[in-house]
Amino acid sequence: MARPSARSASINLRARPGQRALIDRAAATLGKNRSDFMLEAACREAENVLLDRRLFDLDSDAFAAFEAALTAPTTDNPALRRLLQGAPPWDD
Repeated sequence: MARPSARSASINLRARPGQRALIDRAAATLGKNRSDFMLEAACREAENVLLDRRLFDLDSDAFAAFEAALTAPTTDNPALRRLLQGAPPWDD
């Protein structure tokens, strides 16, 4: 397995002592250090923010293509139909 590259960018922030203690307790509960805990939590929240975007701008040509894709009739996809009709893996 390839080893992930070393972290080279720093992120600094200030917290109140109570916030730091709360983060440290939660990190210890998960067996993580503060940096790993905070980085994972921040990245998870960043992904959620970006995935939850509901407004995006398109020029008129891009919007026309987008609208055409949304309104186009679907094509039959037997492999997808089989997948959706099968039992989910967590039910096995």
